[in-house]
Amino acid sequence: MSKKTFTQGEISKLSNNFYVKSVSSKGITYRDEFKRYFIAEYENGKLPKQIFEECGFDIEIIGERRVRSSTSRWCAAYRKNGITGLTDTRKENTGRPSERELKLEERYARLEAQNNLLKAENELLKKIELAERRLKGKK
Repeated sequence: MSKKTFTQGEISKLSNNFYVKSVSSKGITYRDEFKRYFIAEYENGKLPKQIFEECGFDIEIIGERRVRSSTSRWCAAYRKNGITGLTDTRKENTGRPSERELKLEERYARLEAQNNLLKAENELLKKIELAERRLKGKK
């Protein structure tokens, strides 16, 4: 975590950003949508600083170190667990991972949720690709 603390003015400015879930004087919690968008754009070749700025973040307030650490943390989570690795699980996580065998219904529900998430991700990527093709066609 960065040693930089946010002032009340910076906290209120960051809180107004759609992509911020919560902010305190010591840290920012980003929405899962932002993390997914960030990874998609990062894989398309955009720089992390550019993505943050396009989403309305002031790098002077956040700090470049925080941008770099978020990038490395999200990329590592994405490589390890895919898109589900970007989800904030602090509320539902009790600490120790469950070692019990999942029931058939629970496994089915988990696979169905993962399938729905992948479908939504594919739709988002199709829309992005279509928008990029339209932009190239206008040039």
